[in-house]
Amino acid sequence: MDGIEQQTPVERVIKRPKGTYRLSDFIVQRTLGTGSFGRVHLVRSKHNLRFYAIKVLNKERVVKMKQIEHTNNEQHMLEAVQHAFIINLWGTFQDASNLYMVMDFVPGGELFTLLRRSNRFPDPVAKFYAAEVALALNHLHGLDIIYRDLKPENILLNQDGHIKIADFGFAKTCTTTTWTLCGTPDYLAPEVIGQQRYNKSVDWYALGVLIFEMLSGLPPFHQPDANPVMLYEKITRGPAFIKWPAAFNPLATDLILKLMESDPSKRYGNLRHGAGDVFAHQWFREVDWERLAAREITAPYLPKISGDGDASAFDKYPEDNAAAAYGQLALDPYGNSFPDFDYTSDTS
Repeated sequence: MDGIEQQTPVERVIKRPKGTYRLSDFIVQRTLGTGSFGRVHLVRSKHNLRFYAIKVLNKERVVKMKQIEHTNNEQHMLEAVQHAFIINLWGTFQDASNLYMVMDFVPGGELFTLLRRSNRFPDPVAKFYAAEVALALNHLHGLDIIYRDLKPENILLNQDGHIKIADFGFAKTCTTTTWTLCGTPDYLAPEVIGQQRYNKSVDWYALGVLIFEMLSGLPPFHQPDANPVMLYEKITRGPAFIKWPAAFNPLATDLILKLMESDPSKRYGNLRHGAGDVFAHQWFREVDWERLAAREITAPYLPKISGDGDASAFDKYPEDNAAAAYGQLALDPYGNSFPDFDYTSDTS
């Protein structure tokens, strides 16, 4: 970081074309993941033969679980974002029953899987991923987007080993402060737990938690029994109560403490120099931010990919013939709730 004190790196942006898609444009290959509202499928375009991931959300379930705003936010946020370390949304559409989001297929799987397999990362490896996450967060914050769900499960690895942050279900536009309680318990900042108004600095707090988890294997306030009351009590008491592994690099410890500062007005990323303080921290001193932003630095781990469409990094799920139900004619009481998901149904 020598000679770039308190500055944020310049990043090159290549404009992404917006596409119009329909279900018949794709051949569904297999399920990559399942969730409360539907599935993510690996698909192949019949036109350019490229592989994509399509997130399919059941509209009735989204409405019943009061997730309309989060779902529309996810679409709007991803459409607004163009960054090397953030997943691309190529287009969206809907039919009578489902919403469809056409995104990058990121074949290396989750950083979470690699971390569990490795137990913990050596200091330089954790630093590489933390630096790429910091660049992505800084980009989002520059667009007044708060991410709110940083965790290893939401960081995917591309075939070149660089990251792609995914899952923008909790992201929203935030020019000043907001107050919704959402996120993953281990990664929540104390002001979120205290149901106080908070700003984008909660993402920098979560970066501190992520660095700790990458270096130690578990989040700093981990509760083996998954007791949220005890977990929230520890988070509220602050980082003074963290048990630090002896092997931690002292500079890493220093940065984690500055990011996990309980008082947001004293937290790194939220001071006068903003993200510049994070980039200029001594733990990152050997990082060439310009080259990293341009993906010119070789990643520490290259996923073992046998070729295009190799999804072996993802768990296998029962298919349950789910794709056969997509695109069927049905009554649609919820279509107006998702106005920016185009109707391009093959049966329309």
